[in-house]
Formats: sequence, structure tokens, C-alpha cells
Amino acid sequence: MQRSTSRILTTHTGSLPRSPELQELLRAKQEQRPVDNAMFDAAVRKRVAEVVAQQVNLGLDVINDGEQGRESYVLYVRDRLTGFEGERRIRSWPSLDRADFPEFFARGTEEYGRPSPQPACTGPIGWKEGLGVHKDIENLQTAAAAVEGAEVFMTAASPGVIAFFLPNEYYPSEEAYLYALADVMKDEYQAIVAAGLVLQLDCPDLAFTRVNQFAHLTIEEFKKVVELRVEVINYALAGLPPEQMRMHICWGNRENPHAHDVPLKEIIHLVLRARPAGLSFEGANPRHAHEWKIWRDVQLPEGKVIIPGVLDTTTNFIEHPELVAERTIRYAELVGRENVIVGSDCGFGTSAWRNKVDTKIVWAKLRAMVEGAQLASQQLW
Repeated sequence: MQRSTSRILTTHTGSLPRSPELQELLRAKQEQRPVDNAMFDAAVRKRVAEVVAQQVNLGLDVINDGEQGRESYVLYVRDRLTGFEGERRIRSWPSLDRADFPEFFARGTEEYGRPSPQPACTGPIGWKEGLGVHKDIENLQTAAAAVEGAEVFMTAASPGVIAFFLPNEYYPSEEAYLYALADVMKDEYQAIVAAGLVLQLDCPDLAFTRVNQFAHLTIEEFKKVVELRVEVINYALAGLPPEQMRMHICWGNRENPHAHDVPLKEIIHLVLRARPAGLSFEGANPRHAHEWKIWRDVQLPEGKVIIPGVLDTTTNFIEHPELVAERTIRYAELVGRENVIVGSDCGFGTSAWRNKVDTKIVWAKLRAMVEGAQLASQQLW
């Protein structure tokens, strides 16, 4: 993983908007309608090439495929793994925010009131037909072949976030389910690293499940949940080089109240135990932008790099480059400029359809981040 040795490097969290053509094909696959596989593969390759070129043209330093061939950052595994062949059902957890602000959540929109049905795990987990990630890797490497200087990463769902969206109805305990997922998903993680890409493990469950799945727990009890999931992550990543991995945590990429989010200071010491050298987290939205201050008291472990979000991914406001620079410099002054890469709070297309930010505005935001990183670099070097 590159470090900011001569200037502040830029990246993002992973997902980027899909084209209308690709959205329609992904919708058809989700609804289990017939889809011409050759047409789908060609549409994915085309869009991956486009988003790679756009990232390079903007001047981003660490780029990816934008998760173009995936329905979402986590549910893509449903189509690659056995064990999820059961009937799709809508499941919902109690929500602390929903209890406090029922009128807000009663709007009846797809975003807040109509979760899509998903299957539970009802059988042993395994790969259906080899590793589907190899096609993702090939598409990304082909698109990035002519890129000079940019580092390339690929995202993968963590055992914990899969367990949240695809609940267990087969294994004897939640812990057994998490380790079963780890035993299978580690093949995907290893393949990404073996291909020479930086692996980004998506772990939003380490923070956002506090307000829903584990809403009945105290903060101290929730820390035990985080501790177990970090242990599972390290088990799944055993033997892989930390410097070739990063992980992302967040509190959910929705414009909710977030009034009950667990503070970063409560979980940061546990999260820093995870094997990946890079830690991506929210740092721009109104609920968590103040948390840069925790680094006054938290010692960043040797070899670790932080990737704070300097762009809010739920609003169409385009951050001013000077604000991006200001946010960047705050972190750099606390943990060292070489230990900071700037990114986005979350993905801009965590689902292929529920995009809060207009596609053209996404690219404008990323351009503002690049310009802001340049301003910060002028002050820091």
C-alpha cells in the first residue's frame, strides 16, 4: 500500500455509480429474470474501463473497479455462495433511530420503509462454481493495465457484514456462522492479494450494527461484539501481508438521524487490532466530522495508515477544496502526513440503485477532493 511520502494521496471507499444500462441488467439478475451472460459481462467490462479512466483523469492515486459488476458491496456473495438458496424474506431489526423519529421513517420510501427481501443462510456455505472474484480481477487488471503510478484496490465483504444482511438459520451459533463465512471468504481475500491488488475489507458491521441488530446491548456489551468480529477478521486474513490490505468501517451510508451511533473513540482500539494496515472511516458527515480529535489521544500503531473520509457520500453538496484541505491537515498534524490518505465517508453506489448523490456530482466531489489534497500538500511539504 502506497503512503503519502511526498504529497497527500487520494482514494475513495469503493463503489461508484453504475450506468443505466448496467443498472437494468443488475436489476434483472436480482429479480431472477433471464439475462444474457455475454451481454452482462460485456457491459461490466465496458463500465469498469470507463470508471477506471475517469478516476485516473481526475488524478486519484488509489483506484478500483467501482464495484460495477456487483448488485451491492455485500449481496454479491449471495450469488456466488451455496447456503442461501432459501426463500427470500424481508427481515428488519429494531432501530434506535426509528424509535426516536418514527415520522421520519414513516415516509414510506424505498430508502427507509421498503427493505428488499433477502434469503437467510439455510445450508452449508461453499463456493458454487469456483471463485467469481477472478472475473472481477481480470476486468480490473485489464482496465488498469495502461495506468502508470496509480495503485489498484478491490473490495470484499467481511464475514460480519455478510452475517448481518444474510442472517444465520443453519449454524449452531452466530460465532460458528462467522467462522464458517471466514473459512470460505478467505479464498476471495487471498485471490485479491495474490493478484497484486490491495484488498479492502468492508466491515461496516463493526459500527452500524450498534443501532439495529445489537440495539439491546450497552456500549460495553457491544464492544464484545466488535472484539469477536475483529478476531474473525484476523482469522480470515491470517498470513496475508498487512501492508497490502485496508479495511472500511462506517455507521451506515444513509441520511438518517444517526443519533445513537457508537462513538469512534469507543471502538477505535478494538478496530486497530485488525490485521489490515489501512483503516478507512467516516470523517466528513455532520455526526462524525468532529471525531478527528480522538487522534490527540489515540496512538496510531506502527505501520498503520488512516484513510479518513473528507467527502460526505449522502449529500449533493460539493465540498470546497479548502475544506478538504482543512480536514486533511487536521489529521496529518496529529498522526503524521505520511500516515494519511484521504477518501470518502462511504461508497457512492453501495447499492446499484439507491444512489443519494447524482452521478455527475460524484465525480465533481472526487475532483474537489483531489484539489483539496493538493492544497493540503502545499502546506504540509
